Amino acid sequence: PRSAAANVFFWGRVLLSAAILGFALAVTLSALFAGNTTMWEGVPEAVSVILFFLLMSVVGMLEG
Repeated sequence: PRSAAANVFFWGRVLLSAAILGFALAVTLSALFAGNTTMWEGVPEAVSVILFFLLMSVVGMLEG
């Protein structure tokens, strides 16, 4: 059982982390859909988004 202050601090960190993650995801997806990447010119934006999520999934599985 945590104290009320520890609970507020914990959920504050959770909300801050979720906000930062959402902002980073929005910026990354907007750059991918706008074509502001170093991906080869023949690769469509949808494929680069799929590759992004695929590679991030691999990284997540490697992290454990």
